Amino acid sequence: QLVGCPHSGFSTEGCCLLSSRWETCWFKVELSIPPAWAGREVHFVWESDGEGMVWRDAQPVQGLTKEGEKTSYILTRSLKESEPHSLTLYVELACNGLFGAGQGSMIAPPDPDRRVTLSKAELVVFNRDVYELLVDLEILLDMAQLLGEENQRSFQALYTANQMVNVCDVTDPSTFPAARDLAAAIFSQRNGESQHTIHAMGHCHIDSAWLWPYEETVRKCARSWVTVVHLMEHNPELTFACSQAQQFQWVRSCYPGLYTRIQHLAAKGQFIPVGGTWVEMDGNLPSGESMVRQFLQGQRFFQEQFGRICTEFWLPDTFGYSAQLPQLMRGSGIRRFLTQKLSWNLVNSFPHHTFFWEGIDGSQVLTHFPPGDSYGMQGRVAEMLKTVKNNKDKGRVNHSAFLFGFGDGGGGPTQKMLDRMKRMRDTDGLPRVQISTPDQLFSVLEKESSQLCTWVGELFLELHNGTYTTQAQIKKGNRECERILHDVEVLSSLAVAQDSAFQYPASQLQQLWRLLLLNQFHDVLPGSCIQLVVEDALQYYTGEQGVWLGGRSPGAAAPAWWGWGGSSPGSLVLNTLAWERTEVIASPGPGGTETLGMFDLEFLTGKCSALLIVQFEDGSITMENGVIAVCLDTMGRLTSLQLLDSGRESIPDGCYANQFALFDDVPLYWDAWDVMDYHLQTRKPVTTLLQPLEITLAGGLRGSVSFSLQVGKSSTLTQEIILDATCPYLRFLTQVEWKEAHKFLKVEFPVQVRSTNATYEIQFGHLQRPTHWNTSWDWARFEVWAHKWLDLSEHGFGVALLNDCKYGASAHRNVLSLSLLRAPKSPDATADIGHHQFTYAVMPHQGSFQEAGVIQQAYNLNFPLHVVPASRAQCPAWSAFSVSSPAVVLEAVKQAEDRPEAVVVRLYEAHGSTVTAWLQTPLPVKEAMLCDLLERPLAQGRLPLEQQGLRLSFTPFRVLSVLLVWSH
Repeated sequence: QLVGCPHSGFSTEGCCLLSSRWETCWFKVELSIPPAWAGREVHFVWESDGEGMVWRDAQPVQGLTKEGEKTSYILTRSLKESEPHSLTLYVELACNGLFGAGQGSMIAPPDPDRRVTLSKAELVVFNRDVYELLVDLEILLDMAQLLGEENQRSFQALYTANQMVNVCDVTDPSTFPAARDLAAAIFSQRNGESQHTIHAMGHCHIDSAWLWPYEETVRKCARSWVTVVHLMEHNPELTFACSQAQQFQWVRSCYPGLYTRIQHLAAKGQFIPVGGTWVEMDGNLPSGESMVRQFLQGQRFFQEQFGRICTEFWLPDTFGYSAQLPQLMRGSGIRRFLTQKLSWNLVNSFPHHTFFWEGIDGSQVLTHFPPGDSYGMQGRVAEMLKTVKNNKDKGRVNHSAFLFGFGDGGGGPTQKMLDRMKRMRDTDGLPRVQISTPDQLFSVLEKESSQLCTWVGELFLELHNGTYTTQAQIKKGNRECERILHDVEVLSSLAVAQDSAFQYPASQLQQLWRLLLLNQFHDVLPGSCIQLVVEDALQYYTGEQGVWLGGRSPGAAAPAWWGWGGSSPGSLVLNTLAWERTEVIASPGPGGTETLGMFDLEFLTGKCSALLIVQFEDGSITMENGVIAVCLDTMGRLTSLQLLDSGRESIPDGCYANQFALFDDVPLYWDAWDVMDYHLQTRKPVTTLLQPLEITLAGGLRGSVSFSLQVGKSSTLTQEIILDATCPYLRFLTQVEWKEAHKFLKVEFPVQVRSTNATYEIQFGHLQRPTHWNTSWDWARFEVWAHKWLDLSEHGFGVALLNDCKYGASAHRNVLSLSLLRAPKSPDATADIGHHQFTYAVMPHQGSFQEAGVIQQAYNLNFPLHVVPASRAQCPAWSAFSVSSPAVVLEAVKQAEDRPEAVVVRLYEAHGSTVTAWLQTPLPVKEAMLCDLLERPLAQGRLPLEQQGLRLSFTPFRVLSVLLVWSH
């Protein structure tokens, strides 16, 4: 008997209407097992195109998903008279399948009118003898078909299967054992000692959000993991590797009974936490500090909940991997890495499956790609054979991983997968298959590693490079919230150091960091998710921005010794970076106006050149500030950009910089993910002028001009071009009303620089990529990613592009290009439609970008000075931290996780040089030591407190964390 909850949307036709909030509906299932079934195996069968979960005695007991081949719940394996024959179950049915609710295709936007059909709800007797016989035949037939005519084992398998058919009478179960004995005989013929060993591990990749919202992921975790737990009860050899601390936290909060069972199985070594991060984050776009926090939050969670940190980084489905990750892994207690995503490369086949991966600082981690090129295997013969045949490191290693279980939308392993592999455990002609663990696999790979090759630099995925640009608001929110959390931590740490009564907001910051880290999941920050996920992500960002704008603003954390607060007309300027800055700042004036002032103006007296702006009869305008001089035409394009000291021109004759270009953007399939190389053939310069260039601020400390363009059929772009006194770069404050479909907007800067490589900022450093397309490896990088800056330099001169929230970029020949907006229609039909505001800047420079301070200027653009009311007109200048070398960047200051009386200061070498630097602070420090990224003190890491400060030694791109203990 089935009873649908009356408010669930269940109708008499057996359909459930999908609600706008992805709700579930509940069925009460009253069962009565016939006494005549005594001694039989009885299943409750449920077939629906929606995901379901069986509940029994108020606890989840089994996930149900047709796509994941889980359509039955075993009530009893042999019905006994003492067992209850009548019982009540509840089935929670979601109105979405394993891959969401796309309208017409998997990645289409969700269908608002989707109906889910319950096609079968039955009590059945399960004939296990027939099931086992069918699995035997499946394996034998696959061996016969796939081992090849030249292999005698294929004929042995074929003839054995034929004999089984002859022996077996389907109407006489007594003939089944003889048929099974024939299969057992061939499965028991063993391999030689040299046969490849496959390490099979249960796996269930669950996207924390993708074609479904975060809320649905919580249920997916419970459905999948309770099924795994149920399987382990009857298959004690089963192991299951499971990543993402956030998902464990969800289950802990919402399904405490299930979580307790998971902890028990983890203690037994069956349910194995892996990865060490809060989520499986995007591998390109999060900042260096965000990546540190992914490991810090993840590893601390696993230590607290399971008594151990993870020793393997697990990121099988992310769209490329930053060259700084090896150092971050090593600093977080991890020396092993597993992924498989580079098997998706569209152009070049990656040359290894097992190798050492070396980052930009020289750190190495042992890396393994499962040679079957999947994290969702099903235990079939074909997959085993592919794992061996496809392995690109034959002869170097003889072991590889095999991750089995339905994934992406959850599902996980099934009994049939296990039963298939039991037959292939050690069968002549097939690779040896053993249920294993990540630690067992990597331990044996480490023993075999003497002949392994080394890959240096980034693991670039030659696909999905549209994700550097899609959903621009998510990317802007990420950059803004990274800045907000940085600034709140810096100022709160300094407040504690000066006033022990100040309460550092540790719990609030942890909550905010975890929200930011969640949004860095590899289908959210990249923008490859449905509209509902975008709305959730933006809501989380709004909450974090509210922390800054509301209760945790600088003024709200203001101790009196800083001279904050009060009604005096004085202002205090806060700089959250570790170097002196000279900038024009705007403070609110009467009636909503703004007042401009020069920070550190006294120091500049006599040196601050007046800003000159001149408009000519043809509408062009020149702007000059004593450092650079620019000439703009009526469409806001740069026809000249000169460094005044050298007179060096940056723009080639006849070219226009700040040239907007629109491209057709129609990928082959993955709409939000991909931009294809052929889009470059559709370039159309944006030249439709709506409002010609005009002067909006006529000089003094700041000059600005503005103009408007029509972009495409119905979009508009308005830009204010700003030049500040003494500033080495020209800023472009840009607003776009974007209403396009399958278009890609970029801005281009052709420059008078010749170099075969351009430099791009990445996490805690930078790397070079070619500006030519000599090889397939070169042209596959026609669209790449960068963080706050990219630079093209020849000896003695270069031009840098800075930005405050963009990531997609390219440098081909002498043209620097910044990717601004895309307009995909799947899986979010509204992606990027609406209003956008962003800033980028161009900075010509003498010498190298290191010498010219490009890195610091990009930080300045992203971390603006804060002007707050002061209680007195004159506030003494005060510096909390400074670093003696411009090559070293102080990236973060935060309270230590386990020591409220201490802070962690994180620094990195940014130039690619070996350098010794002094960290100086007037704060009351009584003890200093180096620690790792998990804030564990390093052996011999104690630092002497010297007159000049703390002496720190850096090699190129090295990240150092210093633990400072306050003396009060």
